[in-house]
Amino acid sequence: MATTALPHTTPNDLSSVTKTLDLLAPRWSVWVLMTLSSQPLRYAEIKPRLPWLADGQLHPRLRHLTNTGVVERTEYAPRHVTYGLTGRGAELMPVLAVIASWGDTHLEKKLVASKATGTMELERIPPAQNIDDTLALIAPRHATPILMTLQARGSASAKTLATEAMPGYGLTAVYKPLDRLVADGLVTATGSGDFQLSASGQALAPLFQAISSWAALPPAETDPLRRRGPAPSQTRSGPWATTPTRHPAPAVPAAPSAGPALATTPPDGPAWKSNDLFSHQIPARPITPAGGPRR
Repeated sequence: MATTALPHTTPNDLSSVTKTLDLLAPRWSVWVLMTLSSQPLRYAEIKPRLPWLADGQLHPRLRHLTNTGVVERTEYAPRHVTYGLTGRGAELMPVLAVIASWGDTHLEKKLVASKATGTMELERIPPAQNIDDTLALIAPRHATPILMTLQARGSASAKTLATEAMPGYGLTAVYKPLDRLVADGLVTATGSGDFQLSASGQALAPLFQAISSWAALPPAETDPLRRRGPAPSQTRSGPWATTPTRHPAPAVPAAPSAGPALATTPPDGPAWKSNDLFSHQIPARPITPAGGPRR
């Protein structure tokens, strides 16, 4: 069957994608990156923008992102420390835009009453939440190896997936992550007993390609122009309201989002807007055949 797969999935492709997902997947990591996307901030400035995070949650996220080289800690004085994106972190922003775009296109939205007109319309999901919801589907252990193997092969048996996507594991180990991907609407079973990607699963190819390309960039330290992130902006984003987790809803055309926190434009376009809001909590699932990937 024809697919939209990467030309050939290699161990390096898979390793780079899974390592990047490991960087992004810890809860609130994306939110912290987005908070720092406009300009470096002091801890006391970050905290009000993420009011639901306790010190015991925010400090580990900052430490994690600093250790992975996407956030830079700069100490001007003992009590004057700022956190900002490194050049590597700034280059990650267009990748987040690709992830958000997939979520906005392929994850379901509930019908809600418009505050302006009272009519029912599809809820508008901020891109920050689309990123977290998408990561909740593809970041779990073995999910991406199975998805990328199916992208490269088109279709495969459970035995083949166990051998190629989960080397060192027995055949029975593949069924739990495979069943989860089927339930999430990213993989479907064929009449012959093989498995293949759903339309939403096939649409992950550009997402994986964007992540792989970012991971393949040489270290920013070798290029002085890429060592630090973009110049600080004079504008700042406001706090984010939270709402309940989203649930499955009918697959109907998505309403255009207004004022996204992360612009879903091509990688060479603007990635962020200041003073934008994003909301909601994770996780999510994609549109199933009956209703589309679920959140």
